[in-house]
Amino acid sequence: MKSLLLSALGLVILKPAMAQDATETKNPLTVSGYVEAYYNYDFNRPLNNTAPGFLYNFNRTGEVNLNLGFIKANYSADRVRGNLALAAGSYINANYAAEPGVLKNVFEGNVGIKIAKNANLWIDAGIMPSHIGFESAIGKDNWALTRSLVAENTPYFESGVKLGFTSKDEKLYLSAMYLNGWQRIQRVDGNTTPAFGTQVTYKPASSVTLNYSTFMGNDKPDSVRAMRYHHNFYGIFQFTEKFGVTAGFDYGTEQKAKGSSAYNNWFVPVLIARYSPSPKVNIAARGEYFQDKNGVIIVTGTENGFKTFGVSANIDYAVFPGVLWRLEARNLSSKDRIFLERADGRTSGGISQKDNFFLTTSISVAF
Repeated sequence: MKSLLLSALGLVILKPAMAQDATETKNPLTVSGYVEAYYNYDFNRPLNNTAPGFLYNFNRTGEVNLNLGFIKANYSADRVRGNLALAAGSYINANYAAEPGVLKNVFEGNVGIKIAKNANLWIDAGIMPSHIGFESAIGKDNWALTRSLVAENTPYFESGVKLGFTSKDEKLYLSAMYLNGWQRIQRVDGNTTPAFGTQVTYKPASSVTLNYSTFMGNDKPDSVRAMRYHHNFYGIFQFTEKFGVTAGFDYGTEQKAKGSSAYNNWFVPVLIARYSPSPKVNIAARGEYFQDKNGVIIVTGTENGFKTFGVSANIDYAVFPGVLWRLEARNLSSKDRIFLERADGRTSGGISQKDNFFLTTSISVAF
């Protein structure tokens, strides 16, 4: 009788333990997705229904369109991880135009191996999100609806090998990269020179993020090789639960000609403030300036090159969990007349203007 009671008691104790173990078992494979539709009205009403060529997100105007939609599979185990995301949308058409064939639709594709047993040290290889900047192509992750000028004109993605280290307290992240180029999946034909990148991210507190990223390399054929050096600084400061500020500054240089000791340069400051009056509502305002006098990054063919101020304001509303509606007003003002405005009664050409005003709205679903 005693043995039967002990056996029954053991089963009672064992069963909850087994159930708990089963509950704690995590599936290493997860599938997620993101879809963002938009309408962008350009008050200059361009004839080709396309925003200026240096804007890659929401670049179709006067029509309802898909900016970005992707489905992603993620595998995450103790020592191995991998991601594969396939995408479509006007962002893909605009930003992946240089990539051949089906590579145009690979939003992310990489594999990683943890190379240290007792340290968070990984090697990742493949197509990865860029290590430059605080904004990504995934709209819901950004404070403003449209991307800043510096985000649009620095890499959103990169291809290569990355060595990354995260400290045990997760306050410090260090990485070094061997890359195929400046936002390249496939290296430029005739180019045999590798590119390199570095990143240092420090979080002294949960409300503060400080980052410094670099790029070094040539993104042209060897016959016209020009070394490019880019520095990206930013800080994210969440002063209170409802109010935060992001400040960034980018500075870049590139050789004027192969073997030259003379360099062209560009710089871009940006400031974004966000206020969250409730858990479902966010309001943000942005100010920015992009100066590229010699047209290294943005070519205008005008006397002063690209010298443009930008201001924007947006409001976001979380309709349901995972569903976000956004509305933004944005104005770009340039030193030279670089924006084309449709002339009434004309079917081609246009009038050059110094200003360009946009109203953009989007709705996104993340699952």
